[in-house]
Amino acid sequence: MVKKKKATAKKKTAKKKKGGKKAFGGYTVNFNGCDDTLEQVLGRTPIPPSQMTKKLWAYVKRNRLSTKGR
Repeated sequence: MVKKKKATAKKKTAKKKKGGKKAFGGYTVNFNGCDDTLEQVLGRTPIPPSQMTKKLWAYVKRNRLSTKGR
């Protein structure tokens, strides 16, 4: 019995628009030179991931570590 090969699907390639428009969003966070540990930033008690994210962004904003993507 001979098995037929399945036709391979063509890969879709993303094309650039002629306007040169960049993707939306994007932040760069640079933690170089920071001496704080995660325990100092997040605390000692277990917290859910959503609270971790909130505390990390509060730390980043407080210490001016982020720059808007270029």
